[in-house]
Amino acid sequence: MLNGDFVIDAVAHAYNFTPENFREGKRSQKLAEMTYHGLHLGFQPRGDARWALTEDGFYDATDPVRLAHAFFEESQTDVCIYHSIPLYGLFKDGLSPLSVGKEMRELYPGRVLIYGGVSPWEDDVLATVDRLIQEDGISGLKVYPGDVIDGKMADWRLDDPEIAFPIIERARDQGIRNIAIHKAQPLGPVPMEPFEVRDIEGAAMAFPDVSFEVVHGGWAFLEETASQIARFENVSVNLECTTAYLIKAPRKFAQIVGELLLADAEDRLMWATGAMLYHPRPYLEAFRDFQMPADMVEGYGYPELTDELKAKILAGNQARLLGLDLDELKSELGTEERELAEPWSGGDREVSLAAAGGTV
Repeated sequence: MLNGDFVIDAVAHAYNFTPENFREGKRSQKLAEMTYHGLHLGFQPRGDARWALTEDGFYDATDPVRLAHAFFEESQTDVCIYHSIPLYGLFKDGLSPLSVGKEMRELYPGRVLIYGGVSPWEDDVLATVDRLIQEDGISGLKVYPGDVIDGKMADWRLDDPEIAFPIIERARDQGIRNIAIHKAQPLGPVPMEPFEVRDIEGAAMAFPDVSFEVVHGGWAFLEETASQIARFENVSVNLECTTAYLIKAPRKFAQIVGELLLADAEDRLMWATGAMLYHPRPYLEAFRDFQMPADMVEGYGYPELTDELKAKILAGNQARLLGLDLDELKSELGTEERELAEPWSGGDREVSLAAAGGTV
């Protein structure tokens, strides 16, 4: 709970950037380095190394205890949604193994939901969809628009009736109506086109009863994303990574959220940090204290971020899209704010820069 508000973090990841998991050598390594140095270290609270992981700790981040502890013992997060990452062309076991999310779910019953990753390049992707739903108990699907196949970058579109639509139909027919698609952030030095958002509208029109989450929404293609929000009620924005601007560049965060709110996204913005990408706590606390700058309210017409609106972003919108009963969750999980443990203190070994004597 954050000042009495329930918190659902819409993305949790457990990275396996170890060399043993690389399938593409230099390409896999480059993505690991860009993710760690560009995103993880690049968006940390200035001058406070407690929240940053060492390189080894970040690249080998598949300990379910450490990740769950960061959410539920070290931050105000009440529920998280674990996303597996099906980049099997770059990483042998994918980048965020499904098994970690399942172990977290066992460790903290009622607090962990799972979005299962699927790739159209799998031998029998529809069978994978069936297994994820029937055996693994997922709440949604996670897809990526590109991967390396046979040594070359390959991509696919969400509006492709032969590739994408059968996957969406298979999930929808079994009650899964939430599809999260990675957008706005390219997977290293690759073409940007697959990570644009234009293909989402075709899927949104073809499946009006399915909710499509634009993950990293607003990080890039802000105008296009806002336009889709305004036109399609079944398109929403998952703020993974975008929330990092709260600390690095708060006016940038204000611009992104402000433009989306002007496009009628009040009920379709979902809080996310992507931990282990970032420790959840400092970004939650920055959001708690954040106010829309007065000059941007006056000059651009951005709405104020009221307490009611913040509560929607923190949990209400995600709960509604997934059919969760917040009152029931509060009753089951409790509403008392916890005394929080030190950052990255779960698991077997010290992994923070502060513990290693480092600085950011």
